[in-house]
Amino acid sequence: MCGRFTIVPTVDFYERFGLPHGTRPAPKYNVAPGQEVPVITGEGGNRLVPMTWGLIAPFVQDPVGGRPIINARAETLLSRPAFRDAVRGRRCLVPATGFYEWKPEGRRRVPFYVRLKAGTLFAFAGIYEVRPGPPGDSLATFAIITTMPNKVVSPLHDRMPAILGRENEARWLQAGEIGPGDLAGVLAPYPAPEMEAYPVSGRVNDPANDGPDLVRPLAGLGP
Repeated sequence: MCGRFTIVPTVDFYERFGLPHGTRPAPKYNVAPGQEVPVITGEGGNRLVPMTWGLIAPFVQDPVGGRPIINARAETLLSRPAFRDAVRGRRCLVPATGFYEWKPEGRRRVPFYVRLKAGTLFAFAGIYEVRPGPPGDSLATFAIITTMPNKVVSPLHDRMPAILGRENEARWLQAGEIGPGDLAGVLAPYPAPEMEAYPVSGRVNDPANDGPDLVRPLAGLGP
């Protein structure tokens, strides 16, 4: 699964994702479910839209009492009622610079930070829903899609977020349905040789903590 991630926009953030220029989003080093982050949709050209992490399915009558869905398995996107309409017409990119996983070691779980070796921005594949409300008060929520882990992530967890290759980002945002064959290719595990993972401070366990110190490798144990 993916339960925490980071987004540290670089100076070329808007060019990287083909977005019209605006105020660069603030960096976040410990994004947790329930928080609002910038998400990219392809409606009328790429747009940056603030959304809350935790998808509220359209059939949920009480968005406050309902249980938000933070992850959607790639293998069940077309079969689960909570996902199938969104994957057909409401796909999004979730910009990120890395994510956290926790490795069991005895009675404790050690947090690891996972990123691209190049340290560059990338995008998770996501789906979203928008619940209408009064003007200026609609609720936009999203889930991050997960797939099978590659060799970097498999020692930490049996799932990993679906990181899109740059060549697949535009395809994911493209309007229209996407078939099972395309899904399998686009949402395949990201190439392991391009990624790295290293242990970080347990301060990341508290979602109230934020800052670049959370992604620094533990002394002597970094990449």
